Amino acid sequence: MKTLFLAWQDAVSRSWYPIGKLTHDGREYCFVYIDGALQAKEAANFQPLLAFPDFYQSYTSIELFWPFANRLLNRSRPEYLEFIEWLNLDSGGNPAFIDPITLLGRSGGKRVTDSLAVFPLPECNAAEEYEIYFFANGLRHYPPSAQQRAAECMTGEELMLLPDIQNQHDPQALMLRTSDRHLVGFCPRYLVTDFFQLIGKQPQAVKVVVEKVNPAPAPLQFRLLCKLTATGNRGFQPFTGAEYQPISSVSAALTECC
Repeated sequence: MKTLFLAWQDAVSRSWYPIGKLTHDGREYCFVYIDGALQAKEAANFQPLLAFPDFYQSYTSIELFWPFANRLLNRSRPEYLEFIEWLNLDSGGNPAFIDPITLLGRSGGKRVTDSLAVFPLPECNAAEEYEIYFFANGLRHYPPSAQQRAAECMTGEELMLLPDIQNQHDPQALMLRTSDRHLVGFCPRYLVTDFFQLIGKQPQAVKVVVEKVNPAPAPLQFRLLCKLTATGNRGFQPFTGAEYQPISSVSAALTECC
């Protein structure tokens, strides 16, 4: 079972809310709203998406739902192979057939025309470590010197996690800092709750490294691919907070579906 979460950003506060969950069992896609959608509705007047008009309904399809499908770069586009290179995905020699869930989970599925993004449910790697890949956010808000330092990062270079508790927009922000004290972006907001939990348990067991650097003309949002791993956290279950639970009024059949 492969799983993605859908996040929505309020245009006024710039706050992110996890609002939905997409799963694929190899045969069928299933989408449900999660409690974060109701939190977003109460706090920021979030309304159901046109493709999924009912908070309390489950949706299934053999084909990928269009709100997700239209976040995938068409394989016929001349820049498709370059895009796969930016994501640093193992295509097994055939990049045209990387599955959509994997593509969306690595890329984030962001579009300039809306306020949605997707992120994957982390999995344990072969060493039974919590592992997740993400692109550094917010480089466009940093001066050219920071962007240049990001471009000079090396694969495998370790990055420090630095809480930005005085951030007026988001006191839970987590910045990424190089060993020579250059800030090179932020962790995606919808990942930091789990990151803080991991750091709180065993801070020395949490490690962020540069997975890949994509030079210009790659967009800033794809410049710095990072990987976080956490050892010694056997039993840790990512994204299990209340906001990630299927909306409570959904039937038991829905819970079994997704």
